[in-house]
Amino acid sequence: MIRVVLADDQTLVRAGFRSILADEEDIEVVGEAADGEQAVALARELRPDVVLMDIRMPGLDGLEATRRITGDERLEGVRVVILTTFDVDDYVYGALRAGASGFLVKDTEPMELLHGVRVVARGDALIAPGVTRRLIAEFAGRSKQPDPSPRLNALTDREREVMGLVGAGLSNDEIAQRLVLSPATAKTHVSRIMTKLDVRDRAQLVILAYESGMITPGWLA
Repeated sequence: MIRVVLADDQTLVRAGFRSILADEEDIEVVGEAADGEQAVALARELRPDVVLMDIRMPGLDGLEATRRITGDERLEGVRVVILTTFDVDDYVYGALRAGASGFLVKDTEPMELLHGVRVVARGDALIAPGVTRRLIAEFAGRSKQPDPSPRLNALTDREREVMGLVGAGLSNDEIAQRLVLSPATAKTHVSRIMTKLDVRDRAQLVILAYESGMITPGWLA
């Protein structure tokens, strides 16, 4: 059972998401928060699999709430998905850097919401859709100058190649196809990279790939 906490200051928005999620046999909404402080408190109390987090809330906003949740070692298994609208995209990149596993727009289709919750719950990240890929590339391009991390020295040439493809938003199956590997081998490479670099999930690999200068926006046609 995937346990979800909804964090949004609008009651109707929470009710809408709850109605969609409640119809699924493998998903349970275990709590609701109207602000960031409540979201953090519920995450610590309930240890959900996924927190759907509005980025704009009174008091403690979703960005800081995400940072507190993902920075808490006791909540290592809790994944945060940011809920946003296209007019606040400037916050998205910061949210991913804060440890979010991806984001969804609030007017997303029900099937996309359910898919996103399941993807994040199993430890993957919402980085594959083309719009997400473009946004990450755009804001990574606006960030500070590339800062090659010494941690990357631990990677083999093949692992660097795989990490670059992860950074471009490719799934394990797409990486396997491009590099002529089995999907299982591609998944193993990704897992080893995450372990070596001590990152939570694929979203963090994307950020590191851009910030280190390993890839740049538009790197993969």
